[in-house]
Amino acid sequence: MTILHRMWLWFPTLFLMGFVVNLVSAPARAAEVVSFSEDIFPIIQIRCLECHQPQGEGYEKSGLDLRTYDSLMKGTKFGPMVIPGDAFMSNLIVLIDGRAKSGLRMPHGKKKLTSCDKDLFRSWINQGAKDN
Repeated sequence: MTILHRMWLWFPTLFLMGFVVNLVSAPARAAEVVSFSEDIFPIIQIRCLECHQPQGEGYEKSGLDLRTYDSLMKGTKFGPMVIPGDAFMSNLIVLIDGRAKSGLRMPHGKKKLTSCDKDLFRSWINQGAKDN
């Protein structure tokens, strides 16, 4: 058997091994830790703080102050915004997804968050909404 023939015999095995390694490592890549300070807060600063700080329209109507992690976790005068570990039931996600009544979609009256930004919020909440 020639060297070339032996190499062709190993090719399918090597291909399958690479495929399996890729499948196994995909969940690890998908589970990257989302940081409040590096990933979430910059979005809040750009897209939310104009209204959700004292004297802002969103703050005046809801009491939601987004200047700090602690103020976000405190929630609104109507209740909590984030349920750590449960993005789907968190009011923050309900509002940015537009699942509340249409007049309450956030950011209110402005361009929607990108799907990437929404996914970051979901991941951060599902990872426990840590102050990291």
